[in-house]
Amino acid sequence: MCALLLAPLLALPAFLLGVLVWVILEHFLTTDVPPVLQHRLKFRFLHCMFLYVVTLGNINEKLGICSMAKFFRFFQDCMIIRNDPKLVVTNLRYGTVPVRLFQPKAASFRPRRGVIFYHGGGGILGSLDAYHSLCSFLARETDSVVLSVGYRMYPDYHSPTMIQDCINACIHFLKSLNTYGVDSKRVLVCGESVGGLAVALISQFLLNRSDLPRIRAQILIYPFFQAINLQLPSFQQSQNIPFLTRKFMISCLCNCASIDPSWQDAIVNGSYIPPKMWKKYQKWLSADNIPQEFKKNYRSLVPSPFNEAAYLEAQILLDVKYSPLIAEDEIFAQLPEAFLLSCENDILRDDTLLYKKRLEDQGVPVTWYHIEDGFHGSMILFDKKPFSFPCSLKLMNALVCYINGIQ
Repeated sequence: MCALLLAPLLALPAFLLGVLVWVILEHFLTTDVPPVLQHRLKFRFLHCMFLYVVTLGNINEKLGICSMAKFFRFFQDCMIIRNDPKLVVTNLRYGTVPVRLFQPKAASFRPRRGVIFYHGGGGILGSLDAYHSLCSFLARETDSVVLSVGYRMYPDYHSPTMIQDCINACIHFLKSLNTYGVDSKRVLVCGESVGGLAVALISQFLLNRSDLPRIRAQILIYPFFQAINLQLPSFQQSQNIPFLTRKFMISCLCNCASIDPSWQDAIVNGSYIPPKMWKKYQKWLSADNIPQEFKKNYRSLVPSPFNEAAYLEAQILLDVKYSPLIAEDEIFAQLPEAFLLSCENDILRDDTLLYKKRLEDQGVPVTWYHIEDGFHGSMILFDKKPFSFPCSLKLMNALVCYINGIQ
């Protein structure tokens, strides 16, 4: 009888250990760790832990216990939140959108800057709690009022809801600037990864809202901008570099856009794009627009034959709401100045380079900061000692320096 009772207790640790061994093998068999990255052993450890939680989440999802996304976010939100004594932190709701406001306690002789922050995570990971310390740091170090937006995510909601939440929160904040002591001429929108997509779309959307204060600057941190040309140099060079591998990126994209995963190959090779559309977008999205120094080991591939069935399934990705890089020149010419931050070892590096070129071609001022030893997701690790990296601190210092320069 005792043996029967002990069996489940012994089975669980054996199962968890087996999963751990599996993900370690997967990491070493499928992951690239560039030599330029500092603290490579720490990087490998963190990625194994990332894979471990994702794999356990996928198992839970298959068993019908809970989705991988919710399982991962549960662990993300287990981090201890420390409130900064120099800030007043307030949880609010703008309609259905949860937001968190960070305000410096010290008196100010004039209205402060306002920073609207949209977190990353591919529309699947991330939360207000996960980015609490980062937003606290920004508010304290830049003496700004920071609004962190907790947009709704997969699996309960899909990307149209996420973008609409981001827009609604921005509009609500812009209408309440006097309440929060924010200077209407110094409002910045800032986003990381998919949060950068939100920033780009909001910057375009607000051009038609003359009733709202104009955004002073857009800040985009290794942003996702398009799912049309996934054969750019960085997509080839960094497809197996954590923490955003091509496999994970396409999985997030299909989940958030409600596209059947069986069409992943068609999305990657571009066969879902009608030839006439690709001819139009090529002038903006072609690898010809990427500087030569970023094309190491790049192979130009022949486009795959058009697949109409794939187009009918994935055509939503050709909408400007998923690919703001395809907005017309007239739109780009009106956009506010931009601070762009890219990482060399990031599959999305070239999205930033293409956006930079489009803005500069239309005469929009651009400040660009490139981190040679940086990788996707490094931002959130800036204060996670002993798991922070030099590139994380470089990123945050560059961001703070730019915001403080907005007078």
